[in-house]
Amino acid sequence: MPAPETLSALALGAWLLLAAVSDVRSRRIPNWVVAGGMLSGLALQALAPAGTGLFNFWWGGLGFGSALLGLLAGLGLFLPLHLLRIVGAGDVKLLAMVGVWLGPQLLLGATLLTLLAGGAMAIVMMLASGTARRVLSNVRLLLTTFVVGAHTGRFTSMDATMTSDVRLPYAVAIATGTFAQLAWMLARGGP
Repeated sequence: MPAPETLSALALGAWLLLAAVSDVRSRRIPNWVVAGGMLSGLALQALAPAGTGLFNFWWGGLGFGSALLGLLAGLGLFLPLHLLRIVGAGDVKLLAMVGVWLGPQLLLGATLLTLLAGGAMAIVMMLASGTARRVLSNVRLLLTTFVVGAHTGRFTSMDATMTSDVRLPYAVAIATGTFAQLAWMLARGGP
């Protein structure tokens, strides 16, 4: 029988794969996937006997309180990105779900790896869609506007001239970052 940590990682992986496949197909993450992942993670934390909690061998057990803190940390980490229209609401909820399973400490590493994966995805999609020249032109415009505004003391609007119909399925980046965090932790045998 696999260790509880392995079973928990597999369960989290299943929820993440469901979300990623849905995001790739429809650019949406269903609420039932996120809610199911959150509820099953919270139930596991509430019902797991002492010493057998999720990822217990990494940092002394997660527990229901840490699972809730992980949920809040996930919301807090991605909500500003949602308000800036960088990620969607489903991505915020999905990271909160990951926080339930990992807790706030492991979630930080998973989030950094997610951002790296998302950046790599954005570069690949920019190159694949042939928009690299327009994107770099917009970056130059934004930086020039900022530098001139900083020099003169008058900041103007920093709206980009190009809008894009290309949307990243960010659940793939979240899954990649989380899987990378889990693989790293399993390989190390602890934090």
